[in-house]
Amino acid sequence: MKDGNISIQIRPWTEADRDLELLYQLNTPEMTKHLGGPESEEFILARHKRYLELGDRGCMYTVILDHGETAGSVGYWESVWENETVYEIGWSVLPIYQGKGIASQAVTAAIEEARSEKKHRFLHAFPSVSNKASNAICRKLGFTFVNECQFEYPPGSMMQCNNWRLNLE
Repeated sequence: MKDGNISIQIRPWTEADRDLELLYQLNTPEMTKHLGGPESEEFILARHKRYLELGDRGCMYTVILDHGETAGSVGYWESVWENETVYEIGWSVLPIYQGKGIASQAVTAAIEEARSEKKHRFLHAFPSVSNKASNAICRKLGFTFVNECQFEYPPGSMMQCNNWRLNLE
């Protein structure tokens, strides 16, 4: 995919992504300020394992720039929302690459992957109400704002989110 002068690709998350230390780079106070703060080493390793074990319940991807550098992650996974199984999507782009259209390209690519599965009608995003950039991506990519809601993240902590929904059909 190409947006302006930067093109990206997404590739499924692999065991090698642990060695790239992307999850550690995405685990800084700056990167997690809308998500309850940095996670412990134990949580990072558990996250990596969950990404590898999604199977047919979704897919996590590494976002790769055209010159091969890793820029972030994007993915979707099954979630139950209001008694319906849906896909939930999330993304994170390293600060050096923010504001360049990379997240929009990565989310668009992940949406197309989820849509191609023809498995769930809806894809939801739950960015924090204070995360202006992620909410702007939802608007830009045609998600419909449903409502403001309480969302448990990280586990055991409630955060105020915007519920965005995209019809995959």
